[in-house]
Amino acid sequence: MLRRSLRPAFRTHNLPPKYQKWPSLRRWYATSPESPDTKAQAKLDSKAFAKTLQLPNTSFPLWANAKDVEDKYRDLTCDSLYRWQWDNTEGPLFVFHDGPPYANGDLHMGHALNKVLKDMINRFHLLEGRRVHYVPGWDCHGLPIENKTLKDLKVHVSQMTPSEIRKACQATASKEVESQKAQFRALGIMADWDSHERTYRTLDHKYEMRQLRIFQKMVEKGLIYRHYRPVHYSPSSLSALAEAELVYKEDHVSHSVYVTFDLESSPSEALKPILASQPHVKLLVWTTTPWTLTANMGVAVHPDLVYSVVKSTSEEEGFRDTVFIVAQDRLEHLDDIIGPFEVLAQVPGSELVGTLYRPIFGTLPNASTEPLEVIPSSHVTSESGTGLVHCAPAHGTEDYQVFKALGRISNTNFMLCHVGRAGEFTEAVAEVIGNDAAEKLVKKSVLKEGSKAAVDLLRDVGQLVKIKRIKHRYPYDWKTDQPIILTATSQWFANLDNIKDDALEALQEVSFIPPVSRNRLEAFVKSRSEWCISRQRVWGVPIPALYESSTDKAILDSTTLNHILSILEEKGTGHWWSGPVEDFLPPALLESARTQGLTPSKAFYKGTDTMDVWFDSGSSWSMLPEMGVGSNAEGEARWHHADVCLEGSDQHRGWFQSQLLTAVGSASEAEKTSSPYSMLITHGMVLDEKGRKMSKSLGNIVSPLTVINGGKDKKKEPAYGADILRLWAATVEYWRDMSIGPTVLAQSAESYRKIRNSARFCLGNMGGVAGRPIIEKIPRADLNLTERYIMHELYNLEQTVLDGYTTYNFAKVANALTHFTNITLSSFYFDITKDCLYADPVDGPTRRGVVTVLEHILSSLTKMIAPILPHLAEEIHATWKGDGTSVFMTPWTPLDAQWSDPQAAKQMDLYMQLRSPVLSLLEQARMKKHIRSSLEAAVDIIIPEDVPQDNEFIQLVREQAVDTLKTLFIVSDANIVSSNETTSVSSDWCYTGTFQIPKSGVELSLRVRPAPLEKCPRCWTYTRESEETLCGRCSGALNH
Repeated sequence: MLRRSLRPAFRTHNLPPKYQKWPSLRRWYATSPESPDTKAQAKLDSKAFAKTLQLPNTSFPLWANAKDVEDKYRDLTCDSLYRWQWDNTEGPLFVFHDGPPYANGDLHMGHALNKVLKDMINRFHLLEGRRVHYVPGWDCHGLPIENKTLKDLKVHVSQMTPSEIRKACQATASKEVESQKAQFRALGIMADWDSHERTYRTLDHKYEMRQLRIFQKMVEKGLIYRHYRPVHYSPSSLSALAEAELVYKEDHVSHSVYVTFDLESSPSEALKPILASQPHVKLLVWTTTPWTLTANMGVAVHPDLVYSVVKSTSEEEGFRDTVFIVAQDRLEHLDDIIGPFEVLAQVPGSELVGTLYRPIFGTLPNASTEPLEVIPSSHVTSESGTGLVHCAPAHGTEDYQVFKALGRISNTNFMLCHVGRAGEFTEAVAEVIGNDAAEKLVKKSVLKEGSKAAVDLLRDVGQLVKIKRIKHRYPYDWKTDQPIILTATSQWFANLDNIKDDALEALQEVSFIPPVSRNRLEAFVKSRSEWCISRQRVWGVPIPALYESSTDKAILDSTTLNHILSILEEKGTGHWWSGPVEDFLPPALLESARTQGLTPSKAFYKGTDTMDVWFDSGSSWSMLPEMGVGSNAEGEARWHHADVCLEGSDQHRGWFQSQLLTAVGSASEAEKTSSPYSMLITHGMVLDEKGRKMSKSLGNIVSPLTVINGGKDKKKEPAYGADILRLWAATVEYWRDMSIGPTVLAQSAESYRKIRNSARFCLGNMGGVAGRPIIEKIPRADLNLTERYIMHELYNLEQTVLDGYTTYNFAKVANALTHFTNITLSSFYFDITKDCLYADPVDGPTRRGVVTVLEHILSSLTKMIAPILPHLAEEIHATWKGDGTSVFMTPWTPLDAQWSDPQAAKQMDLYMQLRSPVLSLLEQARMKKHIRSSLEAAVDIIIPEDVPQDNEFIQLVREQAVDTLKTLFIVSDANIVSSNETTSVSSDWCYTGTFQIPKSGVELSLRVRPAPLEKCPRCWTYTRESEETLCGRCSGALNH
């Protein structure tokens, strides 16, 4: 302040007249002394000219608070957009059928990937001008919700009536739906989330009735039947399970046993003398489920295998003078089991068939002693065990099939089963092992203490040879993560043998991404003969079967279903549990009860089974024709109800399959067999950065909400927002398993930053933004080579992106966008055009050409990123257009093919090859501290005197002249000279190199030296004559 007060007043007439109109320059001159030194300083002071430059100006921030931006644009680009497009878009219909996630718990990363992939597809089709139908849904029935409800209420299932349980489960499911809905919204998913009609839940009354009508059609076609047979049963769920509800663990541990069965007699001539002379002749059998031995009904051998009859030579107790029968091929593998031996005979398996043996527990008091028989079976192998297989038809699918094929199971009374609903031994086991021994087993879990107790009994009867702990593959209940058992129960099944071929034929019209996933789905369909559709739980859609009280015979036919479904249509499926049985009896059954002299409730009772949840979700396709968007859509040439379904790879045995089977199974004979979907897209699992499955025990779970909102420690877990999570989903090859973690997310954030900064650069320099005047565009024919090249690259990028979206290869899209913004724009084009944009006259032809290209870049870029980064696209659109509309409300119009310019690309490629060694020389000068900026240098391109005049590169360089070179090299001066015109450089430094013109053998000399002129204080290029205040370009710009 003191120094300024002592300064004399200076008059502005010292400022050259041509600059008088710039206030900032007048103020600077008015506070500057008139000495020659300070005048010189004025010429070099760039700050005085800063406001005369066309510096970037935009309200679009470099960094934005993701939450603020996404909250601001969420409704515009999600709920409101969906409603707008449904009411206003007139293009072809695109139906994306949503597979319903289970309404239980917070979203995991698999949910996020799934919904984001779906949303990117929908948004692309909307930009293509299509009318998108997308109705998100939830799977609401099943045991997990029932268990959660009971846990929350802190009661046991026995303490509530079925109706009370169902009411509480409905409340739980509805609450979970609302919670997940809010989380899906945070991902930026376009849907009408608050509309009950444009979302679905499998607990909705209309949905349940559609499902029951599908079930009725399958009953009428004879596809539904009830059967007592072994099924996958989960003691932890108290219910039968379908194959799709199983997961197989490779590290399950079982305590397998080697046991023996005493032979009684045999039709084999080779065995008869051995039985007569040896006191202990035994069949040696291996099993991983010792608890099933109480239900043994036979031992199977393969007729074509050779069996050895061997006598132990061991003196060990239990082995002395014992004769074992085992498969010959297994002898060498059993040394540690039977010890030393001598071979007495060899017998073909076919001769062992019909051999009788005593029940393994036959020596226990009051135990069954009726002899059992050796049977033939092709499922026996010599690859493991002993080559003899213990058969318990109630607990083994192959055992059951063998006994059924041999006619040994004529009805359920012929099959031994001693396992109850909770997976425990029942009192019926006493029929086999006697009452005293039964007390050691009854009510004990067959998977836990019951199995150990059974092994103890084997030891007591002297039939236990060895216990062997093994680790092997075993099925688990996918929802409770507990092991399951195979046990016989009465269940409802769908016969798939009758529709399997039609289903496979229907799949021939379906496209698969990836293509190999077709094999997986077809294999699952081919391998299934029946589908167990009944479950023993309350919370679900009832299987509306009636039963005769006197015989337990099931009544399920078209007549009863017509009546029952009419009642449920009126009163809801809950009435099946709360209403009296007479409500559901058609007149014929009511009359039957009267005839018997019984009340309806005494004559009949209602079944308590519910449908498999895969039948629930698998019926979802049926809502599409009801909504008018299926294959029957008016005015649409559609062959399938849904254009696309997308889910995880586990759905080949789940929802993909159940949709197909219910659609084919319920189709009328007159209908052409067709799949409910036209395309199936499969994604893999999301793993942590080390490629491990996420689990609470490992502590490696990455929550999508934590990625969006940040964790407790924002430095370790930043709040990235939904768009960066979506960008991650776009960059991965989703058809494989993929990883996510801090490193991957940081990479996605950096890619997002490059895209955002590219948009910001365009917005900061274009006309018509931030108060700048609209600038007339330059026609394509008048653009410079660099601009034509960039437009060519932009055209190619757009074609690549369109192909990526069309083929649902989002990684192709994301990688192309990242490369273009990072390399083509940020590292090249934006770098070389800053000088022109900032310092040229605002409407100068070169600057107008650059601005023309920037507008094309931003227009195309906004559309290209919109499906992946909708919030960013909306923010760009709002900053640019400011009209309150969504970027998705105008279709994507790709660049015209005229912008494809291979000639410009070829020429620029030559220039870029030249640019590389020049930049290398400039870097050498910078490293030696001869320059700080490349603008301090000049470049000479020295052409040999004898170079052919028709050399393409030489002609190009001369045609484009030095301005192109100066721009590409970002230097203040460039010269093209012949070698005979060159003179020595009188400067403190100089760097030289060479450049070999491709495919010509011509070598150019390159020289980097100090720029010959002075620094311009306005544009900072070294192009000012020493006696001038500014360079010629800047002087012209200020006087323009």
